[in-house]
Amino acid sequence: MKMVQKQKIRAYGVTVGQLSTGEKNDITDVPGVLVGHVTIQRELDEAGEEYACTGVTAILPHKDSLFREKVTAASYVINGFGKTTGLVQVNELGVLESPIMLTNTFSVPAVTQGTLEYMLDTNEEIGDTTGTVNIVVGECNDGHLNSIRHCVVRPEDAREAIKRASNAPVEEGAVGAGTGMVAFGYKGGIGSSSRVITVGEQVFTLGVLVLSNFGKKEEFLGDKLFVESMKEVPAIDNQEDGSIIIVMGTDAPLSDRQLLRVAKRTGIGLGRTGSHFGNGSGDIVIAFSTAQRILHQTDDFVESRVQVREDHPAMNLLFAAAAEATEEAIYNSLSQAVTTKGRKGRIVHAWGDVQ
Repeated sequence: MKMVQKQKIRAYGVTVGQLSTGEKNDITDVPGVLVGHVTIQRELDEAGEEYACTGVTAILPHKDSLFREKVTAASYVINGFGKTTGLVQVNELGVLESPIMLTNTFSVPAVTQGTLEYMLDTNEEIGDTTGTVNIVVGECNDGHLNSIRHCVVRPEDAREAIKRASNAPVEEGAVGAGTGMVAFGYKGGIGSSSRVITVGEQVFTLGVLVLSNFGKKEEFLGDKLFVESMKEVPAIDNQEDGSIIIVMGTDAPLSDRQLLRVAKRTGIGLGRTGSHFGNGSGDIVIAFSTAQRILHQTDDFVESRVQVREDHPAMNLLFAAAAEATEEAIYNSLSQAVTTKGRKGRIVHAWGDVQ
């Protein structure tokens, strides 16, 4: 069986959950959210032993200054074997004031630097007439395919990913930060999905973007279409636990505490695919709501924010949306990927590719 690549899993007749998807079925269905990638693939030596197979992905909650107009945010650590920046302050203050950046493990410093430079260039008050800025970066280890020790990602790649961010359908699979990632022994990477819920006359969207880099072939619990096609495709035998970064955005009016509650439910979707949150796995969720903007500078002593009632059925709908969108985003990271060659001649096959 030879299957066409670069399609979402629904193109093959697989439906996840019961809630409706947004028009694009990705995180940019949430109004205002933008996503951009920089993909890096090139040989690093004449022998072809060393190869760059990596990149950067940027997620922006809105197109304006995130420092001047922050959004409500929270993070949740499912399993903490990961190297991130900025999450301590996100959880302390409950706001996000920079793009969310994704890359490989050893490129967190370079991406942090590039994002900081972008924020300084676009907000002249930072570090001068006001305080500093909190940069948020997440990572997974792409060292199977990428010559990670060469640290090819540069600060300018982070700035470029931010500049490329748009509300177009999200590129998925082996792109951006997902270029060198592996999931369940097959090519993984960037995947995204969304859900729409209706509460009375109001419609809210919840979107998820994942950087999938976890799991072994025998652990996969997904749809039988995946399972049957995987029998025909060679998988790598990777003994490491791997990781996943889950970025969740919504336009539902949630407090940071409520975002934390919803973020926890993404772990249900992750578990449904076959993950058991392994000992060496960095499974981390970064969540935000675009419903309200929090001004960096104001003369007001108090501020008012609207939030969903805890006992309203909308909360359960959001819980379900987070679980469903995460599960489907992981499947999309597999179905949208392409077979990829990396360092030392290694090849990771994409789901559906029959040799």
